[in-house]
Amino acid sequence: MHPAVCTYVSEAFYEGRLDPIDECAERSTSLGVGIRWLPIQHDGNRVESVQEAEAIAEEIERVLGGTFTDAKDTRPLRAQDVMVVAPYNAQVRLLTERLPKGVEIGTVDKFQGRQAPVVFYSMASSSGEDVPHGLEFLFSRHRLNVAISRAQCLAYLVCSPGLLEVNCTTIEQMRLANALCRFAELAVTPPTP
Repeated sequence: MHPAVCTYVSEAFYEGRLDPIDECAERSTSLGVGIRWLPIQHDGNRVESVQEAEAIAEEIERVLGGTFTDAKDTRPLRAQDVMVVAPYNAQVRLLTERLPKGVEIGTVDKFQGRQAPVVFYSMASSSGEDVPHGLEFLFSRHRLNVAISRAQCLAYLVCSPGLLEVNCTTIEQMRLANALCRFAELAVTPPTP
């Protein structure tokens, strides 16, 4: 991971003990590096969000107009340089229908141990009340960690702002929500087209 991505992952999940490899700082995209939050307003979505799929499709179009640089060269970003992670199979199916061919789409399990220059994490649910299987599933620190840490340069969190205002009833739920809120706090919000 680029240091600009690694800083969040280290702080949120490893008590500041995770350090990037120096060579990773040489990677970049023409859109920048680090973490980005795409807040997408929607209501009543549980396991899929057309609104998030549309926003991701627009942002991927912008990304694919850019370049990727590593220690060796600079080249155009391609569809296979982008991964999209979602917590629910319904959102994976929707994204598969709507995103360009060649973009890899799947749940966290599919991408364990893999990486790409640009990664999107689409959370799909509109609010804490809409989350099936409880907050512990959607807000899982493991799920968020794996999704974001797949990014070599640029990691996008795509979610409803309503997820930042969940009603936590346990200390563990507060820890889970804090990791998501901290991402939004540290992230850059890309300009809307």
